[in-house]
Amino acid sequence: MKPETLSFFDRVYEVAKLIPYGRVTSYGAIAKYLGAARSARMVGYAMNGSSGKDVPAHRVVNRKGLLTGKHHFDGTNLMQQLLESEGVEVVDNQIKNFKQVFWDPSETL
Repeated sequence: MKPETLSFFDRVYEVAKLIPYGRVTSYGAIAKYLGAARSARMVGYAMNGSSGKDVPAHRVVNRKGLLTGKHHFDGTNLMQQLLESEGVEVVDNQIKNFKQVFWDPSETL
């Protein structure tokens, strides 16, 4: 299927699948990359609906590095555990060294 025929959510998933292991991005960075800079919340809705789609939703956080989507993961701290298993340090639901592990699709893709 051509990218221009994909739904917004599917386009979000395609970008999220490209986030490198051990890196994170933000809802807003994905929205900006897709040409919908004011649609960060829609990216969040897409991440919430990504279960079963092989999308690393745990690598998408808010613009400050907070794990705002963590309540959509099974288990108490699954989002944090997944990030930590990739070497991303999380303290009080926030990514430590956020700027160092941040991946910007607009700069990379």
